[in-house]
Amino acid sequence: MKVSGARNEPFSAMRRRALAQAGAQVRASTGVDSTEFLGIGETELTPAVRGAVQTLLTEIDDLRGEVGRLKTRLAEIEDLADRDALTPLLNRRALLRELSRIRTFAQRYGSPASLVYFDLDDLKGVNDRLGHAAGDAALTAVAERLLANVRESDIVGRMGGDEFAVILVQADHATAEAKAASLARAIEAEPLQFGDWSAPLHISWGVREITQEAEPEALVAEADAAMYARKRQRRPG
Repeated sequence: MKVSGARNEPFSAMRRRALAQAGAQVRASTGVDSTEFLGIGETELTPAVRGAVQTLLTEIDDLRGEVGRLKTRLAEIEDLADRDALTPLLNRRALLRELSRIRTFAQRYGSPASLVYFDLDDLKGVNDRLGHAAGDAALTAVAERLLANVRESDIVGRMGGDEFAVILVQADHATAEAKAASLARAIEAEPLQFGDWSAPLHISWGVREITQEAEPEALVAEADAAMYARKRQRRPG
């Protein structure tokens, strides 16, 4: 992001302009001279020139502050672009980016990592019985329980609708299966409380170990397929 307007003017041009307006003659610098300041001889540092220099330095300080504020705002905007609109999780785009990064890291250092895909069962039933506000509360509850039960190095995202994903670092397939079961128990341990109503939360999940031969989208699709296979096995009959 660039700062527009007159403050895009190079510093040297700003200096010459300010000093010329003050009536100083600016010589080309040929070396370090202890009697010069910004290329101005001591004899030319009249009160007017000193005032112009001070104005210039103040303008530079203002410009630095403006650049700092713009950098902070840009970082805030980038963070918002990575966040899910409802929950405190990453969105799908950001999680796929992190999945690509972890995939590269795992290949480079031979460190295992796995992707767990979660689906909140019967969200439609919650919406139909209690309303969409209750459905949003259920999604938020799942997100918060996932975050509360993973390590800081793990990555949690909402993939859209009622689906979530967790990237587990330092976790092969067997380790990820055990952790996924633990996360499911943590989610299902307490029912959703919404006003005077209470609704149980049920979750389905699938695991795919992260390997180099599969692209991030393929890893997600395979973890999603494993989740649906587990969901079908849980259905009676």
